Amino acid sequence: MPHLILSLLTTLFGIAASLMLPNAMAEEAKVAVILNSGDASLSLIDIVSRQVTKTIPIGKEPHHLMVTPDGKTLLVANAAGNDIALLNPVTGDITGRIPKIIDPYQIGYSPDNQWFVAAGNRLDRVDIYAANPANGTDLRLIKAIPVGKTPSHIAFTSDSKTAFVTLQDSAEIAAIDLASQTVLWKMPTGPVPAGLWMTPKDQYLLVGITGADYVQVIDWRNQRELKKIITAKGAHNFRPLGDRKHVFVSNRVASSISLLNMQTLEKVGDITGLPAGPDDMELSQDGKTLWVTLRFAKKVGVIDVPTMKLITTIPVGRSPHGVFFYPSAPWQ
Repeated sequence: MPHLILSLLTTLFGIAASLMLPNAMAEEAKVAVILNSGDASLSLIDIVSRQVTKTIPIGKEPHHLMVTPDGKTLLVANAAGNDIALLNPVTGDITGRIPKIIDPYQIGYSPDNQWFVAAGNRLDRVDIYAANPANGTDLRLIKAIPVGKTPSHIAFTSDSKTAFVTLQDSAEIAAIDLASQTVLWKMPTGPVPAGLWMTPKDQYLLVGITGADYVQVIDWRNQRELKKIITAKGAHNFRPLGDRKHVFVSNRVASSISLLNMQTLEKVGDITGLPAGPDDMELSQDGKTLWVTLRFAKKVGVIDVPTMKLITTIPVGRSPHGVFFYPSAPWQ
């Protein structure tokens, strides 16, 4: 089985590389940005030496981060700080702030870049902003929507009509119509739903069920569960391989990462023996190195994807959560 996985992944690297933009081919990521949610700081790590070069105060409870649609600015959402810090995505230097973004635990742009959605984890609401597609940082609050207990992660339909949000302590998914800013429906999930991922062509929603040991496959058009993909305890968050076919899921309690085939809806491999609490992940542009934050170990793990083995760990701050570097493998 390990040999089959290795052969599979070797083939996939060539496919993933062919999907990358030509102007990014000559670039290599130099700095990894790690959010230390328990220390209100971020760590900057030199990609080559794998050493922390700087630790910077950033704001209270920085959990998630993402680049603006134009690729020029990295957003760091400070959930308890009620703002978003703006960073240079290549160097990690702080360039500004967007104030009065209340409780931005998880954030996301709709695919057409017209909407910016923030899940308010502690306030049990989802905020819908109109976004300026030219830069992504000019945000105007349209509506704050009460949704249920502990809204967590976000996914969108490709037509930008619907946003989905997991409600961790309600054990539900909420579907929100972006144009009218109304809740279309809710449906029950397994215990403590967290990460969300939409499979190609908007076929199914994958939900990491952190309170159990599986990924729930949701036929969202009919609001029903299709199947459960058993991964390991604490199935939590997703990172696609970049081939439009496979996606990683972190298993926070089991301290492992599983690789899923989105076409067959089956698990095809596991990365085991990780330090405690694997959470968010980022993938090198060539698809060969997977970085993962280890929330309970105060470390970041670097994994060799072809062998599915941990290469090294890097000490960072308390409760590391978000991880980012540019360029990386496609988010497809």
